[in-house]
Amino acid sequence: MERKQEQEMQDRVKELQHQVDELKELVNTLLSVIVEEPDGVHTGAAPTLPGQSLMQVCM
Repeated sequence: MERKQEQEMQDRVKELQHQVDELKELVNTLLSVIVEEPDGVHTGAAPTLPGQSLMQVCM
């Protein structure tokens, strides 16, 4: 009986670890998308159009 409970707990821990790994990958992907500039370059020096307002810009 105790062996069965231990195995169930180990299986649950493995399942939770798999979910955590998937969530880490999702978070990293989302952060990459959020940080990416419109030109696809991560330098912080994305070109802007002359006279273009920096307000209400959406990526």
